[in-house]
Amino acid sequence: MIENLETLVALSKTGTMMETATVLKISQSAVSKRIAVLERYYDRSLIERHGRRVVLTYHGTRLVEKVTPLISELRSVFLEDNALRKGKIIMGVSEAILASWGPRLFAKVQREMPEVEYTFHAQRSPIVLDRIRSGEYMVGICTGSPDADTDLQSEVIRLEPMVILPSGLQPLDYRTGDELDVITIESRSGAWRSIEDDMRRLKLVRRVSLESFFSVAQMALAGFGHGLVPEGVAKTLGVKPRQLIPLNESGLNRPVRFVARKSMFSQPLVQNFYRAVSQLAGTV
Repeated sequence: MIENLETLVALSKTGTMMETATVLKISQSAVSKRIAVLERYYDRSLIERHGRRVVLTYHGTRLVEKVTPLISELRSVFLEDNALRKGKIIMGVSEAILASWGPRLFAKVQREMPEVEYTFHAQRSPIVLDRIRSGEYMVGICTGSPDADTDLQSEVIRLEPMVILPSGLQPLDYRTGDELDVITIESRSGAWRSIEDDMRRLKLVRRVSLESFFSVAQMALAGFGHGLVPEGVAKTLGVKPRQLIPLNESGLNRPVRFVARKSMFSQPLVQNFYRAVSQLAGTV
């Protein structure tokens, strides 16, 4: 029954059978069968189909609201009883971090804590936070605003400088405070909330938004406009420091956070991992 309820919760988030099947790594027919079992058990219609989209009925919404905290607690118990006992850290990491300087950081941490087993998941920051809440991940290394996630414990481990990547890497006559149109991350990103106020202060105007910083950087390199990206993204793509315009001295940085549920953060293994990550984050 638990897996059927988990399927309904996943469906409430994705809105389609196909996306739910992808998230749960099962077939679409299995998703449909699990929902049908629930509807027979509760003798209520729990979903309504609108083309390919699926919305919850009143009863489906009530059921999801009731069982979501329970499922999260069950997952959390599983992590604490199994992963912690085995000395295992299951973490979600922002895609831009894991594709740039993150692996170097985790390699250093592993040398400090060789007895620990590490499992990594690359996701966008909002998804990392959701999966920490749901009990799927123990910790997260991601971006975002501290006041947006008061239900989680969040500690800044690094302020990653943001840089301007000139269009086509052509010389750009820019002085801090000049108005400049840029391509940068879209609004649903965790990073956007942490940089938008400083962008406004520095008169950097987002004219185009994309779903990933690596896409922003590649478009800037191809000459489609100036890109505003984290320094690590630009370095990973081989851009030399002299070709960038750094903004850290102007106060435009991307806060990188170590995030966990408060009960998980208090565990000795997680505390030791946090200390290692926070001490080494500035060295990569």
